Amino acid sequence: MGVISVRLNKDEENILNKLSDYYHADKSTLIKRSLFEFYENMIDLDVVQQFEENEKKGRTSFYTAEDILNEI
Repeated sequence: MGVISVRLNKDEENILNKLSDYYHADKSTLIKRSLFEFYENMIDLDVVQQFEENEKKGRTSFYTAEDILNEI
């Protein structure tokens, strides 16, 4: 398991303390959650960019709500 030391200025430390109190979570957990949220955002952005590229190339299609309900 990796261990990382992070230096925070006073404002950053205050923010982390407030978040820790608000979410009732220790600081390490908050940092880990942030890491996973950033990673999730990166993956989501990649999916959106891939969709947009496919859309520009005319490789996308859509279903109406009626089409979906008719499949049930």
